Amino acid sequence: MNLSLYIAKRYLFAKKSHNAINVISLISVCGITIATMAMVCALSVFNGFTGIVVKSFSAIDPELKIMADKGKVFDPADERILKVKALDEIAIVCESLEEYAMIKYEDRQATGLVKGVSPEFINMTDTHSIILDGNFMLKDGDVQFGVIGAGLAANLGARANFIAPIEIHAPKRDVKVNLANPSSAFTVRSVFPAGAFALYQAKYDENLLFISLELARELFRYDKEVSSLEIKLKDPNEVKAVKEKIKMILGDNFLVQDRFEQQEESFKMVNIEKWMTYLILLFILIIAVFNIIGSLSMLILDKREDINILRKMGANNNLIVSIFRLEGWLISFMGAIAGLVLGLILCFLQEKFGLLKLGQTAGTFVIDVYPVEVQFLDILYIFITVSVIGFLAVLYPTNSLKRYLTGNDV
Repeated sequence: MNLSLYIAKRYLFAKKSHNAINVISLISVCGITIATMAMVCALSVFNGFTGIVVKSFSAIDPELKIMADKGKVFDPADERILKVKALDEIAIVCESLEEYAMIKYEDRQATGLVKGVSPEFINMTDTHSIILDGNFMLKDGDVQFGVIGAGLAANLGARANFIAPIEIHAPKRDVKVNLANPSSAFTVRSVFPAGAFALYQAKYDENLLFISLELARELFRYDKEVSSLEIKLKDPNEVKAVKEKIKMILGDNFLVQDRFEQQEESFKMVNIEKWMTYLILLFILIIAVFNIIGSLSMLILDKREDINILRKMGANNNLIVSIFRLEGWLISFMGAIAGLVLGLILCFLQEKFGLLKLGQTAGTFVIDVYPVEVQFLDILYIFITVSVIGFLAVLYPTNSLKRYLTGNDV
């Protein structure tokens, strides 16, 4: 066994002459353990929330979405678009047209996003999982229906199967406003509320109204244009490969986005919060590591007699310095391992039993308990971070010891 490591372990685990050193060493290990455990739990919880965001958005967000790089709309009969639609990897293509408009129900009104979708939309998305009231129906014969977000429905006082229709007022793109008759600058169409949906995301629930693509083109005065093509693949695992294939066909005039890119702002926000929390906990870890410096400094003072004995027995300065350096690294390593183990245990218990609740009343939020998802890379980053900080913290007291020993050489 390495002599310096053997002596370092003896110093760390054997009973010391001064209880204060024992206590400080224990505090050092506990401080690093708690900070490491907090990092594991915090990052895992943010991973859990990211997973919840992915699940909630995936109900209506397509696997791939094609939009015009410039302008709002494009022609779905474009030769390049037809080549994309003919790809073997694609199962369903849904055309959509969306614009903001004023939505009115009886004496209430609000501004919302009106999205017209082709009939393929129902087959492409899991509409049953998001419907709260009524059903997802956009047209029945000559009668036009709409499916409205739960928040928008609450603001307007509308519910599924109400007799009164929802009025949609859209400004005419190619008509100047007549100040004597401003209402002539709007196209007005009506739909009956067939259902209300909820994704538990304000972006959708409080703003979105689904109507048929046919009515949307009539409302916004388009002939055959669409604002996007939404694509469902035969194999969801081929998203990246098919995305690159489509980009090669379409060139630079179109944008091709996967689900993460469609909700880039939301995912960026979650990731920013995650790593800001990581930096805050890192600062706490650095403070905890200062205990290692104090513990080693006191141990060096306490072991001056042992140092003199080792030197008389022939130990060189490097051996003596390495003893205390290894002890500091052992403290850091023990704290890191203990913190990782405890953090993983807490995450397991939270996932299994839901120890920490999000609210006192069940059903208040989308989920009732804090979600957790442990990722290997997070654990690796945490271990490397704690190890590097522990390594650097040991250098100051041991370098001071080295200078002291060098100055006292005979």
